[in-house]
Amino acid sequence: MVPAGFASHGEPSLLIIETGVILIAFAAAFLWPRAGSGWLSRAERFFTRVARRRGLSVSAVGVGAVLIRLAILPLSPVPQPFIHDEFANQLAGNTFAGGRVTNPTHPMWMHFESFHITQKPTYMSMYFPVQGLVLAAGEALTGVPWFGVLLSAGIMCSALCWMAQGWLPPGWALLGGALAVVRLALFSYWVDGYWGGATAAVGGALVLGALPRIRRNARIRDGLWMALGVAILANSRPYEGLLVCVPVACALVWWMLKETHPPMRILLHRALAPAALLAVVAGMMGYYNYKVFGSAVTLPYQVNRATYASAPVFLWQQPRPEPAYRHELMREFYSKWEMDDFREARTPAGFVSRTAKKAGTAVFFFLGVALLPPLLMVSRVLRDRRVRFLVIAGGVYAAGLSVNVWIFPHYLAPFTGAVYVLLLQAMRHLRVWRPNAQPSGRALVRAIPIVCVMLAGIRLFEGPLGIAIPRWPSMWYGTERLGLPRAGVLDELKSYSGRQLAVVRYAPGHEPIDDWVYNAADIDSSRVVWAREMDARHNGQLLRYFSDRRVWLVQPDLNPPRISPYRMIEE
Repeated sequence: MVPAGFASHGEPSLLIIETGVILIAFAAAFLWPRAGSGWLSRAERFFTRVARRRGLSVSAVGVGAVLIRLAILPLSPVPQPFIHDEFANQLAGNTFAGGRVTNPTHPMWMHFESFHITQKPTYMSMYFPVQGLVLAAGEALTGVPWFGVLLSAGIMCSALCWMAQGWLPPGWALLGGALAVVRLALFSYWVDGYWGGATAAVGGALVLGALPRIRRNARIRDGLWMALGVAILANSRPYEGLLVCVPVACALVWWMLKETHPPMRILLHRALAPAALLAVVAGMMGYYNYKVFGSAVTLPYQVNRATYASAPVFLWQQPRPEPAYRHELMREFYSKWEMDDFREARTPAGFVSRTAKKAGTAVFFFLGVALLPPLLMVSRVLRDRRVRFLVIAGGVYAAGLSVNVWIFPHYLAPFTGAVYVLLLQAMRHLRVWRPNAQPSGRALVRAIPIVCVMLAGIRLFEGPLGIAIPRWPSMWYGTERLGLPRAGVLDELKSYSGRQLAVVRYAPGHEPIDDWVYNAADIDSSRVVWAREMDARHNGQLLRYFSDRRVWLVQPDLNPPRISPYRMIEE
């Protein structure tokens, strides 16, 4: 058994280092609370002057996030996809980059069945399209989909800063944007992956950042920002987006009924443009659903889940009968892995355990250890009128996620802006905390950003320093580089002359989370086509269809993965 803070080969993990560094900072804040006050005060005054230029602040954190991540590419290269969701989003991006809404079902589709990919009525990702559009932008502009992810991470940091400006003084808003750069936009899987956390965070920040501005001024542009945020949420994480939008809608209705505001006719006039934007988006969503899934009212997820899944997503739903599977790996994932999780979550002990894990996932991803000290002020934040709405909205969000069987940090993305505002407000309370009449709270608040920057530097050199990046908890520093074995095999196959067919044969007990059979949008035009090995009859049909290709057997479970000329197994 390996201790929780260490990798299997004994290197200390960044979690242990982060814990040690923040404990040292905590001790120093109490023992030497005035250390460095002179130069830190001067730095704060400069920071505040910059923050007063709100547009500059918003632009600076976004551009800074992109430039810094580009600068560290030699040490932290473009990530390879690994998880099902990433390949599915890449299929959508490749489809959109090719100027298509979806793709026709391939004649050999049974060999290409993949997780979170819909084969019928069309061949397309099961996910909502925003993240696919982000990847398409990167592919169209640079040929590399990941640059779309990078751009979305920069926009996320800008959106979080802009949102915080609506709730907090400008200096604190700029600090929040800077923390987002260090903690989310450099190493987290939201930038080093293709899941789409950053895009949903942008949508949530626009909705929550527009709310206080609308209540103050009710300008058309703020309504448009909110409508754009709603559109992004509806096309990225609609359920979690609903958990954000319902409290916002209730707050707006309360404001209209209880507080002073412009005359109703003026409000209705200013709401026309946002309403028109939402109507256009709704029409586009209906068209997309019709082209991809055959009906304007059939949403993404529905066809794929109805085809493959037995376990529901929400606890109040009932399991469906197990469908007929053509591939054992897919049966293992849907009928065992997912169903076991669902059944556990429906028991009282399982519900409590999984709820605790959900809370831990949220805390470790957003706060890690370095941002835990402001939680000393949680009781003050809960009583703070400035952020009372966000506290209530957080309770609604948590209740909504508690009835979802699964959670990953990108499920929390729409509420990211609120998490940062609440964190910053806790830091404001911590700053004026004076135990024993000493400015220890101020010293600790000043130390936190310094610690975060220092930890980012350590994370950057994790390889030379021999530091382990554990897969769990999924923290701000991301995870070990995954997807490299498949990417290496793909590069080798592409190096051969002509076009290749890779027939994948898994060993018994292969982990279903590590699937290799994913293809581009235009399968027949691809240099390398990945296919699942089936029975002799189906394999013969596959080889005849791709008779113009060299056929290889790929065995991912060997160490290293093996590529060899394919010899069909006779039944």
